[in-house]
Amino acid sequence: MFVVDNYPLAVAFCIVTMLCWGSWANAQKAASRRWRFELFYWDYVFGVLVASLVFAYTLGTFGRGGRSFLADVAQASPIDLGSAFWGGVVFNAANILLVAAIALSGMAVAFPVGIGLALVLGVAINYFGGDFAGNANLLALGVALVTVAIILDAMAYRKLHHTAEGGVAKGLVLAVLCGILMSLFYFLVARSIAKVEVRGSHGMELVAVSAESLRTGTLQAGKLTAYTANVAFAVGILLSNFVLNTAIMIRPFVGTPVPFSDYFKGERRDHLWGIAGGCVWGVGMGLNILAAGKAGAAVSYGLGQGATMVAACWGVFVWREFRAAPRGTTPLLALMFLGYLAGLALVIVSRVV
Repeated sequence: MFVVDNYPLAVAFCIVTMLCWGSWANAQKAASRRWRFELFYWDYVFGVLVASLVFAYTLGTFGRGGRSFLADVAQASPIDLGSAFWGGVVFNAANILLVAAIALSGMAVAFPVGIGLALVLGVAINYFGGDFAGNANLLALGVALVTVAIILDAMAYRKLHHTAEGGVAKGLVLAVLCGILMSLFYFLVARSIAKVEVRGSHGMELVAVSAESLRTGTLQAGKLTAYTANVAFAVGILLSNFVLNTAIMIRPFVGTPVPFSDYFKGERRDHLWGIAGGCVWGVGMGLNILAAGKAGAAVSYGLGQGATMVAACWGVFVWREFRAAPRGTTPLLALMFLGYLAGLALVIVSRVV
């Protein structure tokens, strides 16, 4: 299987994740003019599963190091499979709230508030979970700057709220709930992933997965490779969708209930938008958990959730979601972007200083 062996490559993978996680929602925006998000979301989860299986049967199978995907599934413990699976369930609940928030309040509000909050809480959870080796002060300062950026976005939202429809306020509440749930899923997935057992000066030790460590040690038995964890995570999303998304179709956050028959009335392009959005997000997830082996879960997750800034760029500059905002909003948005950039830079540096 392929593993990430150096920190610059891990950071590069996290940057691609940032772009993927911050851009997938454009598919939902493009389809939303004629296709309800509840219907879009079915195809989205199929896309996430497809991306995870492509990773598993390519990078997760080829190569001499570690265990191939099918061999890893055969030896996986139910507890660790369950941890990754429940990570998918938690993520799905959070992501449905996010998609609803996007539909109600737009990307420029939903992403900075929801995913920004998830970044702050998620980095803390993964840090205290023990998966960080670096300068904790720089990491904390980076997260603090992101928090300031979230506050600035909320201030910009308040200006927008006075000229927007009432649904925006409901979207903001959903974004906050999304952020709380979204902060938990990555820890559940990361805890299921195997490290390498090597003989050190104090007996057997656990080290990060790398080409060198795989040559001198063995993967933990029962634990999962990143590829298997990613597939279990995607299966959790898909199966939970039959409960969560079905509930939203019956009792939607906005609009009238959506009949299941409407899904089969969609045109090919409607379904393709959803699958494409899921594949884009799934590619980001696959690269991110690969990067976590070298960067650590706290840094990898934190950088990936820089998607907030990417999504805000789409919302502000492409979809023009703040075009009706009053004077004084632009400086707040500019400071928000600066806060995110500075915070993410400190998160990157914290791992090597």
